[in-house]
Amino acid sequence: MSPAICFEVLTLFPGIFDGFLSESVLKGALATQKIEVRLHNMRDWATDKHAKMDDRPFGGGPGMLLKVDRVVPCVEEVRHRQKSGRLIMFTPQGRCFNQILAEELATEQRIIMLCGRYEGFDERVAEILNPEEISMGDYILNGGEVAAMAVIESVMRLVPGVLGDENSNRLDSFSAGNRILDCAHYTRPRDFRGFAVPEILLNGNHAEIDQWRKNNSLQRTKEKRPDLLVETAAGNSPLNAETLFSQISITKNKK
Repeated sequence: MSPAICFEVLTLFPGIFDGFLSESVLKGALATQKIEVRLHNMRDWATDKHAKMDDRPFGGGPGMLLKVDRVVPCVEEVRHRQKSGRLIMFTPQGRCFNQILAEELATEQRIIMLCGRYEGFDERVAEILNPEEISMGDYILNGGEVAAMAVIESVMRLVPGVLGDENSNRLDSFSAGNRILDCAHYTRPRDFRGFAVPEILLNGNHAEIDQWRKNNSLQRTKEKRPDLLVETAAGNSPLNAETLFSQISITKNKK
């Protein structure tokens, strides 16, 4: 059986992925060949005895840069082993990663991820390879490995058969069936330190429970992430703006 998606990770530190690939849902997805993860050590493309991959920047300044004459041949060789493949490079100026992009990537058969280190790449890496640049947010990591892990975690959940319940990824926060926040969830015990589970979740009326969850989802989003309601009303949800805001009003009036 061929995996639905093959993730190819180009990194200076493949050992970082050892624990990540051997635990939880990801371990199961790999064992059942629903996905595949291939690690490539970029140092294997170094041409000197010390496997040097970085050098000082022209013009001075702090830190070191990954060398264009090492990185480009590495990516080209891996990239051309198969005809298809979406090349991603993690950079601060890239498209911000979100659930919509994860859903887009989940339609690919092969995703090649280029992980930077130190002060980043010689600019000619991007100019020559023309990768799709992705940012994980407005903060700085030591390298792209954690970013690659986040992409693998997010995308693999969308592969059929990876999760136990196929509705899980559709109803998650930000997801295709629910672009806003998910509702609150509860389990046993029914009461803990005076904090009780809402009675409506215990009455067995599934229609009422479903409506409560929808209302709770909308209210939580309004209170914690109102920006999502603006985005949802703009067309990223099956609910239209009029329905969204009328339901929020109903929820507020029921308080």
